[in-house]
Amino acid sequence: MSSYIVEGGRKLEGIAKVSGSKNASLPIIAASILNGKVTKLYNVPNICDIQITFKILKSLGCKVKKTNDKIIIDSGHIISHEIPYLLMRQMRSSVIMAGALIGRFKNAVFSYPGGCDVWWLH
Repeated sequence: MSSYIVEGGRKLEGIAKVSGSKNASLPIIAASILNGKVTKLYNVPNICDIQITFKILKSLGCKVKKTNDKIIIDSGHIISHEIPYLLMRQMRSSVIMAGALIGRFKNAVFSYPGGCDVWWLH
């Protein structure tokens, strides 16, 4: 991990952009299914898990639009309650999408989530 050592009596100033948190963004994105309307999110990190989550949303029928630092999710026209196997198997946190589907539609079809398979190695 990097560190900064500041010495001297001079004023420190500048601008630092802090990325959004994956662990906060994923449940909020899943919750967009629950509202059944348009959700606008800002400062969502552009990482693999987020991109997989957007693919899952699109496969369900959601519209996802990304412009600059804003994500717009329209979950008003969900046409499927089935999370595709190949997307589900790509990350552990994909299971939260199933919870959101069950919360809104009382129905979801999904496989065992994927991600880290370290527990298979004993």
